[in-house]
Amino acid sequence: MQKNVKRNLWFIASILFMLLIFAKSAETYQQQDLRPQLAVWFSSQSLMLWLPHIAFVYDGARYSWQTPYDMLEFFIRKLGHVTEYAILAFLWQQTLRHTRLSRGKIYLWTVLICLLYASSDEWHQTFVPGRTGHPIDVAVDSIGILLATIIYWIFQRVRPDCRKS
Repeated sequence: MQKNVKRNLWFIASILFMLLIFAKSAETYQQQDLRPQLAVWFSSQSLMLWLPHIAFVYDGARYSWQTPYDMLEFFIRKLGHVTEYAILAFLWQQTLRHTRLSRGKIYLWTVLICLLYASSDEWHQTFVPGRTGHPIDVAVDSIGILLATIIYWIFQRVRPDCRKS
């Protein structure tokens, strides 16, 4: 397949995924609340045994093994942020790979595009009822961005010929 066609397909996939993130961010917290379903799947007693016996404050809210549904939902949601931004970074890496950019510029542009989008996503959430936007969540998103970029860098080192495809 020609480079332009591949680049355009990856670009479309990147934009569609950004639209999916935007749509999910437009949902209220009540629409995304996982706790009722977690209560169906797990008893609070079993979660209290399974979860690490820790408590911490994140952005002013306290999470503890003593409130297991809150704590488990917190970890699932943060893992979701890391995963979705790792996927977004991968999509942009693939888009930019089919340009004339050097590897270093691919890494740089991927990180910049994804960080800017993560920041705009948090800002967008400030307009959604029941949602808040916080800079610390951009830091969580950046973990996924950096993980995907590091994995891409390692893959490029192990298989330098993959840049040519």
